[in-house]
Amino acid sequence: MNGPDHWTERDAQAFARGAALFARGEWWEAHEAWEAPWLRAAGPDRAFLQALILLAAALHKRWHHGSLTHRNYHKATRYLDTLPPVYAGVDLARLRAGVWDALHDPALRPAVCPALSPGRPEGAGQGRGAG
Repeated sequence: MNGPDHWTERDAQAFARGAALFARGEWWEAHEAWEAPWLRAAGPDRAFLQALILLAAALHKRWHHGSLTHRNYHKATRYLDTLPPVYAGVDLARLRAGVWDALHDPALRPAVCPALSPGRPEGAGQGRGAG
């Protein structure tokens, strides 16, 4: 594995499915979608998927369990810090900021990879969601 361009078809589909679920606020389901590729991943791919899983868990715990701690968010940032600014087509600074904002506002739905939504302008799905 080396990002979605080099992943198996199954892992690329799981990544895309998880990204779509994440953008809809189905964070636990996104976490589950990314778990199988994460188990097979190594190196930067593993760090990337681990960060996504932790970000999804942070949002799930915040809005489904009322957790005011952001432990999983801070764990995720340690993984994100090991990666280049853009990894697998995802602007990691933008993702980090979007998740941080969403931890404080339940109406926000950060997107993992806006490019996964054909026909939508860059950044669509970020900020206040319609869903």
